[in-house]
Amino acid sequence: MPGENLSRDEARERAELLSVDRYEVSLDLRSAVGEAPDGVPGAVRTFRSVTTIHFRSARPGVAMFADLVAPSVTSVTLNGRPLDPSVVFDGSRIALFGLAAENVLVVDAQCAYSRTGEGMHRFVDPEDGEVYLYTQYEPADARRVFATFEQPDLKAPFSFEVTAPEGWTVWSNGAATGSAGGVWTFAETRPIPTYITAVVAGPYHHVTDVYRRALPDGSTLEIPLGALCRKGLARHFDADDIFLVTKQGLDFFHDNFDYPYPFGKYDQAFVPEYNIGAMENPGCVTFREDYVFRGKVTQASYERRANVILHEMAHMWFGDLVTMRWWDDLWLKESFADFMGALSLAEATRFTNAWVTFANNRKSWAYRADQLPSTHPITADIRDLEDAKLNFDGITYAKGASVLKQLVAYVGREAFLEGARRYFKRHAYGNTRLGDLLSVLEETSGRDMTSWSRSWLETAGVNSLTPAVTYDASGRVTELAVLQEAAASHPELRPHRVAVGLYRRESVDAELVRYGRAEVDVDGPRTVVAELAGSERPDLILVNDEDLTYCKIRFDEGSLETLRAHLGELSDPLARALCWSALWNLTRDGLMPARDFIALVLRFAGRESDIGVLQMLHAWALGALIHYAAPEWREEGAGLLAEGALRELRQAGPGSQHQLTWARFFASTATSDADFQLLRSLLADTAKIDGLDVDQELRWSLLRPLAAHGLADESVIAAELARDDTASGRRHQVRCLAARPSEEVKAAAWADVVDSDALSNALVEATIAGFAQPGQRRLTAPYAEKYFEVIERVWAERSIQIGMDVVRGLYPSLQDREETVRATDDWLAAHPDAPPALRRLVLEARDDLTRALTAQACDAASARA
Repeated sequence: MPGENLSRDEARERAELLSVDRYEVSLDLRSAVGEAPDGVPGAVRTFRSVTTIHFRSARPGVAMFADLVAPSVTSVTLNGRPLDPSVVFDGSRIALFGLAAENVLVVDAQCAYSRTGEGMHRFVDPEDGEVYLYTQYEPADARRVFATFEQPDLKAPFSFEVTAPEGWTVWSNGAATGSAGGVWTFAETRPIPTYITAVVAGPYHHVTDVYRRALPDGSTLEIPLGALCRKGLARHFDADDIFLVTKQGLDFFHDNFDYPYPFGKYDQAFVPEYNIGAMENPGCVTFREDYVFRGKVTQASYERRANVILHEMAHMWFGDLVTMRWWDDLWLKESFADFMGALSLAEATRFTNAWVTFANNRKSWAYRADQLPSTHPITADIRDLEDAKLNFDGITYAKGASVLKQLVAYVGREAFLEGARRYFKRHAYGNTRLGDLLSVLEETSGRDMTSWSRSWLETAGVNSLTPAVTYDASGRVTELAVLQEAAASHPELRPHRVAVGLYRRESVDAELVRYGRAEVDVDGPRTVVAELAGSERPDLILVNDEDLTYCKIRFDEGSLETLRAHLGELSDPLARALCWSALWNLTRDGLMPARDFIALVLRFAGRESDIGVLQMLHAWALGALIHYAAPEWREEGAGLLAEGALRELRQAGPGSQHQLTWARFFASTATSDADFQLLRSLLADTAKIDGLDVDQELRWSLLRPLAAHGLADESVIAAELARDDTASGRRHQVRCLAARPSEEVKAAAWADVVDSDALSNALVEATIAGFAQPGQRRLTAPYAEKYFEVIERVWAERSIQIGMDVVRGLYPSLQDREETVRATDDWLAAHPDAPPALRRLVLEARDDLTRALTAQACDAASARA
């Protein structure tokens, strides 16, 4: 990534000098098809990009620069004056000297197609040989496709013209206005930043619909809807459900935002080899095609897709209509989109338990991120683009959304939504900072937002809330207080609006139900909940009942004993999810032995009705076994998990989503010869489990553990690929091949990822996932030293996305010994000047490892007790 960074100071200076009137971008994508350049496989394939930028300078005569990352530039013209590309272009910037008050810059370049999911990504479908293109830019990869001023506060209207191969269709942000002779033209956009412009091109399968809504002035808002995917996925494409959720979301946001959708049409493209979940390009939203389900999935998968659809839709207002000035305030779009996505999902769709998923899944991401050494305030200090790339994290998304949920409890829902309405109208098509939002919220709520912002947005860390209770002789509560604690590294105690719930069992066989509740403002280290004094003795005290605030929930000893015995009898799904999350946090913090958490999962997960919670429990149980259990207990623990998974699989309702979930979990935990024989028999169709449909996706899930244990060789994997020679099948094949327990296999996988850039982003991800197998610690041990030898080179030579994948994915976390911690410390000490983003990733991995060692010590100690 040499020379491609952009600092906040540089962006600020450029924004003070320049304002952009419009872009005209012409792309010739006919080179996407046909033979490789010069007939050389692997040669860089390029396309012509001609960009005309009309912009003004506040200080005529000054020098500035435009951004472009391209193999070559044919010509540069500034105000009619030719500039020598060999002089002004350095590979990532175009130097501009002697600017006038009004300027026209024309850049004719050869830009490269991408295989990393950044810029103009090119994908060849192995099923039919068709080529598909799409763009992905955030935070700063539009410059890989056309010349730009690549920063969010230089918004402008865009006009795109795309010349495409015969038979292709092209989409962009604006509606298509013509396609004669394969030259596609599009309506000019509203002012938007470069990172949300988009082009999608190829022989995509395309379905249309329309959304209509009567507006208060008597007119009708009509939004053309489109949904597209590769032709090979058309038979699996449930566009009707996508359109249903889309229309429900548009209804919800129009009902609440009082600002009509401003970007014309609304296309949603599901594209291959996508690095992220989705991107909010106005009028042309892109999604990873994993959301087109090739086999049977649970309702949790449909809920997850619906949530992503609504998250991106919320961005049309938060982020696209009103954009943060710089990446410091990324939360102004991501936190709001995460919160509004969950809110609309719960209130406008069939997924009415969305807040359960949020509490159990999304906030788990936030809690982990907020305890890393790289934790940061929600309003972060983003020095440059590398910082920005790493800040699309659990704090900016899930913690930010959690804090907004707390804010709604603090100021009231209507004050919050009215603040949003004023924010949109006041800053439409502009850029904002934190103060712009706080000012409208102060107007609508009448509250001083400064102290709230200081506590919640401008400090890092997560608080723990613990109940402290005393009882009188008759067993009634004499005092119940909430104790607030903070880590020494981030000692801020915050104001929390919480509900405290009292739960009990009315009889031996009864459910655990709530019989008392009080809301209280927790502020400081100890807050008495006076309203609950005199209550009958509870079996369980749940602070942060209903999940109103962002905190780690702790329990008093009596409540913890109740959960050990009766967690499955807790009737409320949200309360149950909160308790599971709290128990997982205790395990991660080394306060509950991993074997105890696994025992709870084995005892109670079979009763879990919420399928999303069940899937999280499976993931947590595996994480506890792999990372937090004492090494000497792992084999026993693995056997217990496999035995329990098979028992629940056989007891689950035939054809149910619970059955499918337990089948996948059983495959991931299989350890014994009998387990593996059952997997082989299910694949060969010589064994049956009533109601279980072993479709192609499940087949790969069954095959993967066989490959990792040396029970499926290359020929078996090749035969499976022959059944499923698709893009998904290729990814599964690569992962299975890399998972085999062989020195030669690991060496080849390592070389494919570290020493070569021939693999696409999706195959890099699959290879890394196969390489690191928990049961192969000895086999991969030699790569711990190699990791520290190569990461700086990889970071320097590869794109930031691939660099992140390699540095995170190949860190020797499975070499969970103090020697690995020391090797990490040695690298950090020897590389004080390594790029901050690279050091951050290594520090985060080190923290995960030391946390694992602490938890393992806790687990080992429990066995000796």
